[in-house]
Amino acid sequence: MKEEFIKLLRSTKRENIEGLIEFLNKTDFFEAPASTRFHGSFEKGLLQHSMKVYEILQEKVKHTPININVAEDSIKIIALLHDICKANFYKVDYRNAKNELGVWEKVPYYTVNDTIPYGHGEKSVMMISEYIKLTPEEKYAIRWHMGYTEPKELYNTIGLAYKKYPIALLTHEADLEATYFFDI
Repeated sequence: MKEEFIKLLRSTKRENIEGLIEFLNKTDFFEAPASTRFHGSFEKGLLQHSMKVYEILQEKVKHTPININVAEDSIKIIALLHDICKANFYKVDYRNAKNELGVWEKVPYYTVNDTIPYGHGEKSVMMISEYIKLTPEEKYAIRWHMGYTEPKELYNTIGLAYKKYPIALLTHEADLEATYFFDI
């Protein structure tokens, strides 16, 4: 799956995409979980989640009732990199839990180690922008992919972003569908 992910990124032919791929390879992006407990909380969960969001977003763009004039390369960038902020974000810790025999043992679990506290969507936009230029549609879709899980004070802003860039709403929906329909 990692090879397919990289192949998709390379196919965008974006200037300095190799620099971004090199960065990803130096992080735990391809081994990291997608979250600590909400979805994909297992090794390589983030990779699986990103690929599933790409698959869903492609279908949503094809079948949406309005014309979404967004290039295929943008769909790849948005879906595959929307959660790049989770690279080097989780760490493994241990806690005591009873096993199936009722015996206490140390078991691993994921915890957050946020060394760059810059939000979520905005952090992903910032990280990607250090390597490649993003279109406005890509910036908005990645920034607002968390939708109404953002603080309620931002709801009007989110609504405006979704009206201006419908791909942002579709990205949010694809993210939710990957999370709740497929648990990744």
